[in-house]
Amino acid sequence: MKNFNPADNIQDLQYFGEFGGVNPSISDSSTYTFLSAKTMFDTFEGNMEGCYLYSRHSSPSNLYLDKALAAMEGTETANVSASGMGAITPTLLQLCGSGDHIVSSRTIYGGTYAFLKNFTPRLGIKTTFVDITKLDVVEAAITAETKVLYCETVSNPLLEVADIAGLAKIAKKHNLKLAVDNTFSPLSVSPAKLGADIVIHSLTKYINGSSDTVGGVTCASQEFIDSLKNVNSGASMLLGPTMDSLRSASVMKNLRTLHIRMKQHSHNAMYLAERFEKDGLKTVYPGLKSHPSHELYSSMINHEYGFGGMMTLDVGTLEKANALMELMQAKNLGYLAVSLGFYKTLFSAPGTSTSSEIPMEEQIEMGLTDGLIRFSIGLDNDIERTYQMMKKCMMELNVFTTESILTE
Repeated sequence: MKNFNPADNIQDLQYFGEFGGVNPSISDSSTYTFLSAKTMFDTFEGNMEGCYLYSRHSSPSNLYLDKALAAMEGTETANVSASGMGAITPTLLQLCGSGDHIVSSRTIYGGTYAFLKNFTPRLGIKTTFVDITKLDVVEAAITAETKVLYCETVSNPLLEVADIAGLAKIAKKHNLKLAVDNTFSPLSVSPAKLGADIVIHSLTKYINGSSDTVGGVTCASQEFIDSLKNVNSGASMLLGPTMDSLRSASVMKNLRTLHIRMKQHSHNAMYLAERFEKDGLKTVYPGLKSHPSHELYSSMINHEYGFGGMMTLDVGTLEKANALMELMQAKNLGYLAVSLGFYKTLFSAPGTSTSSEIPMEEQIEMGLTDGLIRFSIGLDNDIERTYQMMKKCMMELNVFTTESILTE
């Protein structure tokens, strides 16, 4: 890990456009010509290097981005897709079939939860949801049919931290694949270097960073990515979650500034978390010593990029959370919106938005309260000014006088 710097790996990649441009040329084609029928046949069979068949399978623009993201995560290769769910769902369906079993973190993105809870059972795939922070509970949930351990490095929205190295040992012991969604922590954590077999991102979020593109990626071994793209049995090839070449080029350009942006996101989130915790608010942020997994996460991260830009505050009730978010938006402090990684702060009440797919009784069991606000902290230049403006909004709504939200 000490010699692995994901940002350096991205920087070391250089591509030349076909006319010598410093940006690679965008392949604006859905299909490609062949000089011989045999070459077409060989390409269908997966035996031709450098030849392209059809953009649902691969394109030059997508392969440029594949290579860059694989370098970032330290995997052999990668496969980009049209959305984060377009990476998650084919990956899990490639790993599992009827009769198979998945052990998953209970606190994950609502769409992933709904896929595992409601959709995959239709295909004969069962999932057991567990507290991923308890390795003994994880191992106890494994059965003879289990094929995959699935988690998020930092969970959405409760910001629980997965012990990836510990989970990797369990996965290896039981001959399972460990798949990790690293969307919340690009550059900060390198799951493949900690033992994960597969690393997934929603490119929509931090990696693209401008809230104008939807995309995803699966980073893994050459063997697994080849299986995903196989023309006869590949889930990505057959389900068709293809990223458009123009979008690939857009993400590729934004990826180059990810290291700068992540440092600022992390700096700002740490500043606000420390201030609001000192003010007495229930604040959850992995960089705080009060976080249950602070020491673990500190041992996992590339410290240069900090503890990430995600933070939660509990303001007691949904009504107060909604009023605060509306007021902060009116004061131009950010947007009442889902997603994350934008230059402006985004905030939402996940229980009624990004985690609404999770039944209410399960939200209560996992500690997802009505008054919880999830913040994706932006790139504000003067974070003290932001803090003072946010605090003024809170004081206007008497947030600090609600006894139930004060830390003990």
